[in-house]
Amino acid sequence: MSDKSLPAGSRPTFTDQEALQFHSHGRPGKLEIVPTKPMATQRDLSLAYSPGVAVPVKAIAKDPALAYEYTTRGNMVAVITNGTAILGLGDLGALASKPVMEGKSVLFKRFADIDSIDLELDTKDPDAIINAVRYLGPSFGGINLEDIKAPECFIIEQRLQELMDIPVFHDDQHGTAIISAAGLINALYLTGRDIKKVKLVVNGAGAAGIACAELAKAIGVKPENVQLCDTKGVVYKGRTEGMNQWKSAHAAETTDRTLADAMKGADVVYGLSIKGAFSKDMIQSMAPNPIIFAMANPDPEITPEEVAAIRDDAIVATGRSDYPNQVNNVIGFPYIFRGALDVRAKAINMEMKVAAAHAIAQLAREDVPDQVAAAYKGARPRFGREYIIPAPFDPRLISAIPCAVAKAAMETGVARHNIEDMDAYKAQLHARRDPVSGVLNNVFESVRKSRRKVVFAEGEEEQVLRAAISYVNQGLGSAILVGRERQIYETAEFAGIDLKDREGIEIINSGLSTRMEVYFDYLYQRLQRKGFLKRDVMRLLSQDRNTFAACMVALGDADAMVTGATRKTSKALEQVQRVVDARAGRRVIGVSLCISRGQVVFVADTAVHERPTGEELADIAIETAEVARRFGYTPRVAMLASGSFGHPVSELGEAQREAVRILGERHVDFEFDGEMSADVALNRDALAQYPFARLTDTANVLVMPASHSAAIATSMLQELGGAMVLGPMIVGLDKSIQMIPLNANDLDIVNMAALAAFDIGL
Repeated sequence: MSDKSLPAGSRPTFTDQEALQFHSHGRPGKLEIVPTKPMATQRDLSLAYSPGVAVPVKAIAKDPALAYEYTTRGNMVAVITNGTAILGLGDLGALASKPVMEGKSVLFKRFADIDSIDLELDTKDPDAIINAVRYLGPSFGGINLEDIKAPECFIIEQRLQELMDIPVFHDDQHGTAIISAAGLINALYLTGRDIKKVKLVVNGAGAAGIACAELAKAIGVKPENVQLCDTKGVVYKGRTEGMNQWKSAHAAETTDRTLADAMKGADVVYGLSIKGAFSKDMIQSMAPNPIIFAMANPDPEITPEEVAAIRDDAIVATGRSDYPNQVNNVIGFPYIFRGALDVRAKAINMEMKVAAAHAIAQLAREDVPDQVAAAYKGARPRFGREYIIPAPFDPRLISAIPCAVAKAAMETGVARHNIEDMDAYKAQLHARRDPVSGVLNNVFESVRKSRRKVVFAEGEEEQVLRAAISYVNQGLGSAILVGRERQIYETAEFAGIDLKDREGIEIINSGLSTRMEVYFDYLYQRLQRKGFLKRDVMRLLSQDRNTFAACMVALGDADAMVTGATRKTSKALEQVQRVVDARAGRRVIGVSLCISRGQVVFVADTAVHERPTGEELADIAIETAEVARRFGYTPRVAMLASGSFGHPVSELGEAQREAVRILGERHVDFEFDGEMSADVALNRDALAQYPFARLTDTANVLVMPASHSAAIATSMLQELGGAMVLGPMIVGLDKSIQMIPLNANDLDIVNMAALAAFDIGL
């Protein structure tokens, strides 16, 4: 198993065309280099390059350790491959591996805020690779080797670690080993076993299999209790066929010769081989309460369903996210490097790997945070047979694992920088976390469990069609496309999309629907006293797809709806509200989710109330605070204005102050204050100038004084500030209906469809 199955499981959740479009859309590839210092003036450029750059050059020449202070070295990892073992595709060459290596670099940044550059070496000669990489030490704080076939990967890693004074880590080996070791620790705990007495069989003697065997021994499994198997059977002492020095190191003193022999009475089996490698008889022959880690990619050696049909006492882990207990390398490598870099480690030694495994295991035993639990809609996962490994998007991984790794590095003497205050370090790590990992991914995981039916009102539009297919392919649920079947198929053909016989997608022409009479009765009852004649209602249903789609949701023929690709949000919302009421006691508002520079903020009202009163602002604050909670955040509400706490005086500020007074009278259960400017709300230092402020930390809910200011602010953030903006999400309707902006692409539409299926607005 490796991180390449992240995040939606091992099976494809997209078409080939979608994958190619993703990698080619906009700027080709997945990486770019962005300066971290201002480059606006001649002075800036003089400081960045000549002559200002000479000052740190001289400083580093005198003291090489200062490179960590004045350059990117301390936060830079090289991802290096020769493309001889790409994913499960084999040897396709260095150039073909570049998309994977770019992806690995993205994961480093995404999960641990580590900058990374991919380097593809066009050679299969281990000595050439070693010679090419060994001289890169001054550029990087660590080397991540990737997709290099065995046994060359062992030679390359070992030799480079001897030659270089920075960590060299082959993730295909050690990442899988660390995560599986963490799962093993917890599985043994749950089954009451003594690690020194268990029998472990490792099927697969490649890079990952051998690393798993080594680490299992390091955490306490006795070497004589570990049996390694390959395609020729048990690796035993005296065997000569198909052997090498790395297999020989794990040769067992045993009369067992086949995998079936080895698995008799085994407590634990690791699978790092191929689909179907574990038979019914093999599983049946294992000890009571067997621990089965079937980690073959893309399909496990045996599925949890197949194990359950054989015996009901097993603990099963796989490499798949659609099963419990996913062995996913992304739980490990970003955070292991994070800890190693932060202490300027010379290597990642066995003690650091063991520490990482124990930290991961311990995290699975702790209560799951709200940001993860929110994805389960009340069914909060708890430590047990189906939860022995933390979720890949658990926000605590960023602090738990690096702290353990850094501490082990310091204790074993490979650290060149000591962290004196671990609590402060932990706080710094929290600040580094990419907040997206606690937002959309949990939404998607929740939707996959409920698999709801979403109606896409503008089914004839190409981007909507692509989004609907992607929604289905990702296992989120089923999709209904509203439109003329012929036109939809023509759009699909023009776009190169094969729509025939595609499961999970239904096309409905409003003019030909068998449900028209039911929808008509419902809608005419609602509109007959609002100036609509029967023919007006029939015309709406047959000609306006928003009206028709909203009726589908209102009467239970679909679970949720998305629209807006062909008309403005205000117009689409007006049409929808003819069909669906506001939820009892709720106010319909628009909330935008903004993610930028390590912060998540919910901005309201971005769609509905043009100039809200104090009373309306208070309602908006309460609604938006509830949305923040739905995402797993503890709301801290700031009522924004042009100034802070009465200066300068403004009419809009008066409404914000009135809202604060009303919130106080209502005794709401969240922090709030205002009026305040955006910098005070979002900057700790600026907020500290007002010691009387009620907020204990920066705000994550921003209530704007008017919808136009909210819309302007979020669009500017997105276009100029590089923020990711979702929304406006429609909140407060009695049914789950969401709007997309006119310029939305298929990815935006899928995100909004998932939010609709998640019921974020209810």
